[in-house]
Amino acid sequence: MSDISTNGTGAPADTAPSLNALAQYIKDLSFENPNAPRSLTPQQQGPEISIQVNVGANQLAETDFEVDLTLEGKATIGNDVLFVFELVYGGVFRLRNIPQEHLHPTVMIECPRLLFPFARQIVADSVRNGGFPPLFIDPIDFAALYRQKLSEVQQPQPTAQA
Repeated sequence: MSDISTNGTGAPADTAPSLNALAQYIKDLSFENPNAPRSLTPQQQGPEISIQVNVGANQLAETDFEVDLTLEGKATIGNDVLFVFELVYGGVFRLRNIPQEHLHPTVMIECPRLLFPFARQIVADSVRNGGFPPLFIDPIDFAALYRQKLSEVQQPQPTAQA
């Protein structure tokens, strides 16, 4: 009888694909409440909130990647800014035994998906600590975001006519 540990799929554990979070951290956090205390008075209408999301990655070693999830947002009523925030939340991930063709999508989809709940909570707490009700960002479809960015990169750029 052989003594080989497996990952539950019958494949030896040392060859099974794995994704491990080694570290998570706030890389940059900014919250501005430029019109306080006036902005904290009850308003007749709800604010217009805009949020931008971006994902970046940097390979640190053969199997290790740093992934940055950037969330930027602004709440306004008319021309008045209630608050502005920016969060860059980073993580270091180790990816092993992932086929090369799946490596980039895994880094750009699965890693930010793991970071998002923590980043979402930091934004909610920051907005609440700024004197407003907590802002709970809706879940993000990182696969759709990845496909959108990929299609933008693959579109031919217009050429200048002489």
